[in-house]
Amino acid sequence: MDYKYIEQLVERYFQCDTSLQEEQILKAFFAQPEQEVPQQLQQYIPLFAAMQPESLLGDDFDQRMLALVEEPVTVKARTIGMRQRLQPLLRAAAVVAILFMIGTAVDRSVQTKQQPTDEINYAAYKDTYEDPTMAYDKVEDALRLMSDGFSKVQQADSLRIDSLYTELR
Repeated sequence: MDYKYIEQLVERYFQCDTSLQEEQILKAFFAQPEQEVPQQLQQYIPLFAAMQPESLLGDDFDQRMLALVEEPVTVKARTIGMRQRLQPLLRAAAVVAILFMIGTAVDRSVQTKQQPTDEINYAAYKDTYEDPTMAYDKVEDALRLMSDGFSKVQQADSLRIDSLYTELR
């Protein structure tokens, strides 16, 4: 018997060019007993035999699974009242209220203990300088000292940054 058609179908099967009907033909061909399959095609029997539906699970497997699935499940419904629904929210609100009251009490007790002692009495304030140009010079000197201090700090920071930058290179 000539098995060229089957050989061509096997080649096309491995190239993924077969249709579903041609694959069914191959499955049916390799499902027959090994004695009827030619020697050169017997190597493909395990491949197509693996595609055959086997009854390893038994004939009544479907009925047993359906019986397990279709068992009625009893669920008891509970009614939850509005008080039970709002109870976590009410607890959280109570905690917030308690924390707010404690914070207010601590704040008021701290405020009563701290009487401001460094208040400036502007009504009793007197100028220490009688000459406005001398006062202006003193303020200018103070601002210059502050500026020099800031520039020294800025130079030190820039030197530190430059040294870190060179270390990182």
